[in-house]
Amino acid sequence: MATDPPATRLAPIDLAGHGPVIPVIVIEHLAHAVPLAEALVAGGVKVLEVTLRTAVALAAIEAMARAVPAAIIGAGTLRGAADVRAARHAGARFGVSPGYTGAIGAACRDAGLPLLPGVATAGEVMAASADGHDFLKFFPASAAGGVPMLKALAGPFPDIAFCPTGGISAETAPQYLALPNVRVVGGSWLTPADALRAGDWARITRLAREAQALR
Repeated sequence: MATDPPATRLAPIDLAGHGPVIPVIVIEHLAHAVPLAEALVAGGVKVLEVTLRTAVALAAIEAMARAVPAAIIGAGTLRGAADVRAARHAGARFGVSPGYTGAIGAACRDAGLPLLPGVATAGEVMAASADGHDFLKFFPASAAGGVPMLKALAGPFPDIAFCPTGGISAETAPQYLALPNVRVVGGSWLTPADALRAGDWARITRLAREAQALR
């Protein structure tokens, strides 16, 4: 698949402008990819992170990108340059990494793939910031200190915005979204595995609408 021309590339912070929640999606069956994307977009959720945790993830990204142009499809769980190249080739418009290294940052720059890099500590924030990243994924959010940790990071890093992901639910998301340094949260509750298995796309659209109303 051809890559996006430079004029259409997103800045990572642009992702936060489409709503308060980015769904973190695990797709086990390729047949679920397009109806899932359609159901989320119908509920107002357009930014979708498909994690590279299954054998069909790249094919799912490609299918979603082709069939649901209203969606902004990203690839999660980028761990190295090969993941970055494969995600870009599949049509991903942004990437998300569980942690940050200079190598993953360089690979995304080389591929023209906007990166939302993962961090869990002040040192990792400094490393990502030094490489020009000012919108970061805080992961795993609940295990790494949750709301108190994000409040603590706000002091030394007033110029950094976060997307906390990991262990966040519809019930706890508002606590994160209330923080001034949190622009959006990531969560898997929008795409429950039992709903995917049942093809209950109406339920996923309803969860997407509820998520859009959280801010």
